[in-house]
Amino acid sequence: MDRRDFNRFKGFGRRALMLAGIKGTLVSALVARLYYLQVLQADRYGMLSDDNRISMRMLPPLRGRVLDRGGEEIANNRRNFRVLVVPEQADSLRSTLNRLGQLINLDDTQKARVLREAERRRKFVPILVADNLNWEDFARLNLYSPDLPGVQLDVGETRAYPGGPVFSHIVGYVGAVSRDDLKQDDDPLLELPGFRIGKSGLEKVYDGDLRGSAGDTQVEVNAYGRVIRELARHEGQPGADLVLTIDAGLQRFAAERLGEESGAAVVLDILNGDVLAMVSNPGFDPDLFNIGISVADYQALQNNKHRPLFNKVLQGQYPPGSTFKMVVALAALEAGVILPGHTVFCPGHMELGDAKFHCWKKGGHGTLGVVQALGQSCDVFFYDVGRRVGPDRIAEMAKRLGIGGLTGIDMPSEAAGLVPTRDWKFARFGKRWAEGESLVTAIGQGYVLATPMQLAVMAARIANGGRVVSPRLVRKASEPRGAPVEMRSLGISQASLSLVQQGMNAVTNTPGNTAYTSRIKTVGWEMAGKTGSAQVKRISMAERESGVIKQEARPWEDRDHALFVAFAPVGNPRYAAAIVIEHGMSGAKTAGPIARDILEEAQRRNPAAKEPFRGRFAGGDGRERG
Repeated sequence: MDRRDFNRFKGFGRRALMLAGIKGTLVSALVARLYYLQVLQADRYGMLSDDNRISMRMLPPLRGRVLDRGGEEIANNRRNFRVLVVPEQADSLRSTLNRLGQLINLDDTQKARVLREAERRRKFVPILVADNLNWEDFARLNLYSPDLPGVQLDVGETRAYPGGPVFSHIVGYVGAVSRDDLKQDDDPLLELPGFRIGKSGLEKVYDGDLRGSAGDTQVEVNAYGRVIRELARHEGQPGADLVLTIDAGLQRFAAERLGEESGAAVVLDILNGDVLAMVSNPGFDPDLFNIGISVADYQALQNNKHRPLFNKVLQGQYPPGSTFKMVVALAALEAGVILPGHTVFCPGHMELGDAKFHCWKKGGHGTLGVVQALGQSCDVFFYDVGRRVGPDRIAEMAKRLGIGGLTGIDMPSEAAGLVPTRDWKFARFGKRWAEGESLVTAIGQGYVLATPMQLAVMAARIANGGRVVSPRLVRKASEPRGAPVEMRSLGISQASLSLVQQGMNAVTNTPGNTAYTSRIKTVGWEMAGKTGSAQVKRISMAERESGVIKQEARPWEDRDHALFVAFAPVGNPRYAAAIVIEHGMSGAKTAGPIARDILEEAQRRNPAAKEPFRGRFAGGDGRERG
């Protein structure tokens, strides 16, 4: 080999050695990188791989049931087929919604709602597109789901109300989470798509107890986001069941008895305040709000003159009419303004200055005492007593009996009613109290307003011997059903209460009195009561002189309200009731028979009342019996 060839070979060797070194370095770097990725970083990249393969999803808990006192379900849960979309996984949210609209009924309003939700929520949070789907729609979506990126199909639970409209004002309803709800409550459950919270009634008051706590599930998904299998599941904690004091059977009976009338009916246990029935008629279907009420359906409810969305039992404020006369009698007796033997002669009217205040009986009642005045509902007797006792002492007694203030029942939006005083009028109108206003107040008219619940509480406190019974709808789990509770005294003398109780007994059980035809005839189950008719439109003097138009001839809105309060059995009181029929014209003819039937049914349903009680006041002639 000559020198020139040797130099050429030597140069090639150096280049080969250099290339080999470079290749060795690259291989070493590659091995080191592989070692770093596959050994040192194995846990990290395994976790990232699982994040792409495994989807963690929060599971909404089952909402607690609402049960009546006997365990009957008034609100529960049912299966719900629904479709959701994850905005960040959808190629185009708008086009995805348009494609979904070709498979199921999805209108522009629903699409707009989803787009708004996507703007205010985090992009990875699923948004409910539609729920309560039928099986055919749900099966069709499952067939096409591989071609719908970002779409998730789910089988969950939704609220159901087997009790229907009869219980609507008690239970209320659930609805979608609003923006304000999210601001006020940081519970992560509210971020769940389609999650419902209590919006009214007991659903709202006890929402925290009924809601429960979330669970979670791990599912394996493919590249399209479709679920392959479930890897792990941790169920959440279901919400607590709510046991009510309501007797579902009595509630349905009361609703049926009200029929087509617009009004309210309440039944209380006078020993513990249990609300056994609370009907505001007409009701509404709470499922409409759960599944999403249409604008047309909501407007129909809003425009209904009978106000089905309005809870008349707690929010309806009505002039109590003659049902207020027990308050006036007790105020006068306790103040010593009148004695038990006080009598008044009723000629059919009472004159005060140049004004004439009429009794409902044109020819008058003659001379009456407290018991007879209550039994015949004489207005002139109570004009006299009201003028003597004055508004302030009437208001004080009314509040002791539960009128003119909140009863404290565990429900939202309760109205307080109103019992006027001299100071109230001056603060409200800047005018002094007129003596004639005392007369109007004494017969439950003028400024006086009360809710049906307050009237039931009044009757209960009179019946139980003057103790503070407060209404309640939810019973403590540890408390035996129907057990009496400790109640403080109102400080009203038993002599005064006994006189008023006798007067209420005379109303229904003395022949010729205002509600004798509405009496309970079963011996030992008799009720004591008081009629009331509250004017809606004032009768002018000109109308009175020309002949008052009969109630039946007036427009429905101008007719008097019909009221009745009662307790039973008179010999051993256990139940109190209040009935208000809007524009029902006559407390005796309209409300009285309804109260009779409801109180008779309440006694019939009492498992302890196997035999009618025979004791004090038990009888049809209004006289005390041993």
